[in-house]
Amino acid sequence: WPFCSIMFSFQSKWRYFFMFLGIQLVVMALLSREGYQKRVNYFIRIFRKSEHGRNNSGLALGGDVYANLTHLSKTHLHRDDMPYCPLKSPLIGKSFSNVLKVHYGTFLEEDIAPTYFYVQRKNPLVVRGGRYRPPDCEARHRTAIIIPHRHREHHLKFLLYYLHPFLQRQQVTYGIYVIHQAGNYTFNRAKLMNVGFREAMKEEDWDCLFFHDVDLIPEDDRNTYTCDANPKHAAIAMDKFGYKLPYKMYFGGVSALSPEHYLKMNGFPNNYWGWGGEDDDIGIRVSLAGMYITRPSLKVGRYKMIKHKLDEGNGVNPKRFNMLARTRQTWKLDGMNTAEYEVLSKVYLPLYTNITVNIEMGISRPVTIITI
Repeated sequence: WPFCSIMFSFQSKWRYFFMFLGIQLVVMALLSREGYQKRVNYFIRIFRKSEHGRNNSGLALGGDVYANLTHLSKTHLHRDDMPYCPLKSPLIGKSFSNVLKVHYGTFLEEDIAPTYFYVQRKNPLVVRGGRYRPPDCEARHRTAIIIPHRHREHHLKFLLYYLHPFLQRQQVTYGIYVIHQAGNYTFNRAKLMNVGFREAMKEEDWDCLFFHDVDLIPEDDRNTYTCDANPKHAAIAMDKFGYKLPYKMYFGGVSALSPEHYLKMNGFPNNYWGWGGEDDDIGIRVSLAGMYITRPSLKVGRYKMIKHKLDEGNGVNPKRFNMLARTRQTWKLDGMNTAEYEVLSKVYLPLYTNITVNIEMGISRPVTIITI
């Protein structure tokens, strides 16, 4: 009997040992999967955030882009009694580091996109179509954001989460337009920007238009989304280029034009199908139209690019170098004066205006307009 008792105890210990080992192996297997890693890191960061708390001024540590916006009134003053907003917004640079640097936190670092509903709740003053105006002062600037788009819903959620409060901090009146290319034909970023300019200006007399890639997030709120006396290249320092300007005439990523600038340079080229070339063509147009490119400092014009593979249907344009060599001869013949397209629908969503277009032809048909 004592021997049997010892054997039973011995077997029980090994049974528990193998059970514990099996549980460990299951947990390790789950954590090795990318999705589980992201979610575990997500919750770890939430706990870290609550541990660190807030600083003495009550702002979230790390430079929360939504800091200082919760106190804004949700009811607008009467427009007749509205004073003009200050020349420099008091909401800019109000973080513990004295200059707001966008804190990407769990969303961007772990590639977990916020939902549209969550972004909407975070921005209660944004109205249908992605429009906003300061509630307590008359904005000095009116800026339209034009985002060329196709199959990039994941990135769009990130951009809207950061861009809405970023713009509100600057006390500008703004609207966000997503220009969605219909069909599976090769992507044409520059032509979509021509569409965005024309459709946005039909709706409102914007004094500045920012042409914004969907995968670029601004890092410093001193990088104001307003126009200069000359065309402005805002995305001067991207993380993918080591926060340096890759070359002098680079005009890609995020750029700003007033309507006068746009007309003077005949808008953007329509014939760059696929990736590459159109940015340089636009930069050359600026020079040929007798203007020059202005830029913020490298410290201010910083952007983080959301990592992704080259999009399907947006392969490298093999003709781009030959086309660039002919820009001096073609810029007045190809641009806003030759942009033909068909608007398939215009949908006023809570966070942006979505305009779906066919850019392979210019057939005029009835447009579907939806307000959600």
